[in-house]
Amino acid sequence: MAINPDIRRQRPGLAPWVGDLSRFPWWILVVLLIGIAVTYAIIDNRFWGEAYDFVKLGIKITVKVSLISFTVALSLGLLAGLGGLSSNMIYRNFSMLYVQVIRGIPIIVQLYFVAFVIAPTVVSQINNLGDWMLASGILVNLGSGLANLHIRDVPMINRAIASLAIAYGAFEAEVFRAGIQSIERGQTEAARSLGMSHFQSMRYIILPQAIRVVMPPLGNDFISILKDSSLVSILAVRELTHMGQLHRARTFRSWEALGTVAVLYLMLTLTLAFLVKSMERRLAFEK
Repeated sequence: MAINPDIRRQRPGLAPWVGDLSRFPWWILVVLLIGIAVTYAIIDNRFWGEAYDFVKLGIKITVKVSLISFTVALSLGLLAGLGGLSSNMIYRNFSMLYVQVIRGIPIIVQLYFVAFVIAPTVVSQINNLGDWMLASGILVNLGSGLANLHIRDVPMINRAIASLAIAYGAFEAEVFRAGIQSIERGQTEAARSLGMSHFQSMRYIILPQAIRVVMPPLGNDFISILKDSSLVSILAVRELTHMGQLHRARTFRSWEALGTVAVLYLMLTLTLAFLVKSMERRLAFEK
C-alpha cells in the first residue's frame, strides 16, 4: 500500500478539532481579558473613568519624547558605531569613550546630570558668547539674545529628550557596529576593487545591508525607550507616568491611577511588539 507523502502527521491534542493546545498563545488571551476588564471598568466605574480621562493626556508627551529621543539616538549611534570601526585613532577612541562611559551610568543619573549640570553649563557658555559678541559689536541683536538666555528658558522636556537620546545613542552604537561587522568583508574589498572610496562602499554597499540586519534590534530598542521615557517623570515632565502620579496624589486612588497607567503602557508596547514581529517575519521571508 502506497503512502501519500503529502499527508502530514497530525499532532495529538485533546480533540481532533482542537489540535495541540500547548502551542496556543494563552498569554494573548490573558492580556485580552485584562484589557476587556479595564475597558469595562473605565466605562462602568466613575473612579476608573476619571483616572483614564486625566492620565490619557500624558500619552502624547510620552510618544513625543520617545520618537524624538530615538531619532536623535539613531544619529548618535550611527556616528559612534562607525567611529568604533574607524581607522582614525582619535575618532575611534572618542566613540569608544562615549559608548563605554554612557553605558556605565544609569539612565536616571544621566537625566539628573544633563538637566541640572550640563544644561546650565551650556547656557552659561552661551551667555559668555553673547557677552563677547556685544563687546565686539558683532551681530549685536543675536548677541543680546544669547547674553540674556536663562536656564529657565530651556524646558525640562527638551532636557529629558537630550538625556534619553545621549543614553540610547550609546546602545544603538553597538547595534550598528554589530550590524556592519556582520556583513562579509569580501563585499567591502569588492567595492574597493571597483574604484569606490571607503565612504562610497559604506554608503552604497555595506550600510544598506547592515540596516536590514539591525532593524529588529532597533525596533526592540524603541520599545525599551518608550518604557524608559517614564523615567523623565523625575523632571516633572507631564508624560504618562507623571500624570498617573499626579492623579494618585490628588485623589488618593492608587489602584485606579497606576492601573490605568500600566494598562496604557501595555497597550503601547504590545502594539509595537507585534509590529516588530511582523517586520522580522517580512525580513526573514525576503531573505
